[in-house]
Amino acid sequence: MPMTESPKNDRPPHLWIDAIQAEDRVSGCYLVKEKRLATARNGNAFLSLTLADRTGEISAKVWENAESVSGLFHEGDIVQVEGKAGSYRDQLQMTVSGLNLWKGSPDPEIFLETSPQDPSEMMRSLREVLKGIADVHLKGLVDSFLGDREFLTGFKRAPAAKNFHHSYLGGLLEHTLSVCHMAVHAADHYPQLNRDLLVTSAFLHDIGKIRELKYDLSIDYTDEGRLVGHVVLGVAMVDEKLKGFKEFPTELAVRLRHLILSHHGQYDFGSPKMPKFLEAFALHLIDDLDAKINGIGRFLERDRHEGAWTD
Repeated sequence: MPMTESPKNDRPPHLWIDAIQAEDRVSGCYLVKEKRLATARNGNAFLSLTLADRTGEISAKVWENAESVSGLFHEGDIVQVEGKAGSYRDQLQMTVSGLNLWKGSPDPEIFLETSPQDPSEMMRSLREVLKGIADVHLKGLVDSFLGDREFLTGFKRAPAAKNFHHSYLGGLLEHTLSVCHMAVHAADHYPQLNRDLLVTSAFLHDIGKIRELKYDLSIDYTDEGRLVGHVVLGVAMVDEKLKGFKEFPTELAVRLRHLILSHHGQYDFGSPKMPKFLEAFALHLIDDLDAKINGIGRFLERDRHEGAWTD
């Protein structure tokens, strides 16, 4: 049986999900990410759950008294479960024998993963990159964000996504720093690119995620995020700052807006606009590369499918 964590704040010992193996007896508190009441082929109701902590997720099933158990809790609640892990179609699955709503004070450190990189060091590196912006207008805009304490508080803590890439606290800063570094390299390699414009847009392209996402015990979309989305929110945040710059060139502002609006690259991927000049194509490709390297890499690390190939 894998090691469990010592009790903290009257919380029972915690068995991390990534440590659970088939045939393990499981006892602990987990976040309910998904909950679905369904009917088996024999006509009996069962409860299908996705339980999570910061190390991963596990599928779980409640076969007995499913309807009454379902009434005890909701998605987003913390539940204390007893059960046994097994293998179903080469995937780990828990059969739950006991479940109660956990009414103690939840510890966010158990349920929210944090960037493996130090936020202070990442912020220092980002400031160093942004120091290289020579254009006085873009430099002023960037500095207005860097001098905004409320913005920085959210920027340093926010995740970059709900699920696929950098989906942990500090993920937005980690992703932004990586995209900025690659923007510098791209501008060095392709001198026809406007370096200052590309680096500035790399810094600002995802700032709307500060308002798009919420994160207490799990990452989810805010109402504003669902209704408007981070791309449009990011442009609105830039426009709000631009009100303080009376001589900011109109064409430069339009290009910066386009870079944010087009950075997803395709309408199907949530871009209101397709990239229409070189820096916009470069930003989209750099952003996509960083997101995929992180997202696929994390999937490979966590995949528990038996054999040489991932699920």
